Amino acid sequence: MTKQFITIAGNIGVGKSTLVHLLTEKTGWSAVYEAVAENPYLADFYSDMRRWSFQSQVFFLSRRLRQHHDLLQQTGSIIQDRSVYEDAEIFARNLHQQGHMSQRDWQCYYELYQTMATLLKPPHLVIYLRAAVPVLRRRIAQRGRDYEQNISDDYLAQLNDLYEAWIAGFRLSPILTVDTDELDYVQYEDHLDRIWQKIHDRLQGRDFLALSSHTGGQNS
Repeated sequence: MTKQFITIAGNIGVGKSTLVHLLTEKTGWSAVYEAVAENPYLADFYSDMRRWSFQSQVFFLSRRLRQHHDLLQQTGSIIQDRSVYEDAEIFARNLHQQGHMSQRDWQCYYELYQTMATLLKPPHLVIYLRAAVPVLRRRIAQRGRDYEQNISDDYLAQLNDLYEAWIAGFRLSPILTVDTDELDYVQYEDHLDRIWQKIHDRLQGRDFLALSSHTGGQNS
């Protein structure tokens, strides 16, 4: 397989970093993780979103743009934890819609994002991990980041809605949607194997549809 660049997208707590880690162990590809711990505004942001939303999102955008550019210079295949598109289309957009980012800051931010995004080569595949809010809440509690524990269910639900809308309209890369509510790729290796096989097939331009014997091959 030639060099591949895939991105794993999804809401807070859905399991992106875990899947990146497991897939890179399986494939030997390079992992590129989200720069969460390095954001000096993040704890302040969660305590006062309106005061710190613009600064926090600009930090994430700057890091993600640099990361995206740098990983394209690498020679080996890459699995990225969260895309540059999500920063703008999901998190910054949600902050603006909820009144935590002013119209002026949103316009400045979004125009910068649009200009820079046009200069970047998109991933070969975007893997969208989907999960219901109760599942996200349980996983957030399990990983124990203090600044995430006060995230409301309404906030997670709003992000889920934005993700669904973004994925429905995303055309820059092929998309593989994985419903993770009933998947446990940490405990069950066959779940991970099934995900990887689907990724491999999509990157090779293959897909498979099995028709039930009840259809009889008839058009309906």
